[in-house]
Amino acid sequence: MIVFDLICSHGHVFEGWFASGEAFESQQKGKLVRCPACDDWHVARRPSARVHVRKGEAAVDEPEKPEAPEAIAGMPADLVAKLREIVKKTEDVGERFPEEARKIHYEEAPKRAIRGKASKAEADALTEEGIEFSQLPPFLTRDTH
Repeated sequence: MIVFDLICSHGHVFEGWFASGEAFESQQKGKLVRCPACDDWHVARRPSARVHVRKGEAAVDEPEKPEAPEAIAGMPADLVAKLREIVKKTEDVGERFPEEARKIHYEEAPKRAIRGKASKAEADALTEEGIEFSQLPPFLTRDTH
């Protein structure tokens, strides 16, 4: 297993674990390596100072990594996992989101947690009607398997 320091085109810094350098290259070409903060697939390797130490040899200290930008990428992994679990428990209504949100708001359908898609115009119309909703960042809704 090899660990690479990675950075997306938006400056989010994160690690990726791969079976080999070739495995990283293959996954990157297939757009499978994505930023956990913004879902960007434009990911590059950063220089790394990891030193492999054999049994019985003294460890060499790694230089400190630069601080990740103040962004969601700095969130603890367990928090991201919990948020993804919450999102998985919502009903995905897809393109019907505006219609279902209205039905729930006007009590024409039972209250429940839903998620889906809406165009900018549809989202603006929902806001004008006083229907509260939030946009979910891509790292919470994409399949993580």
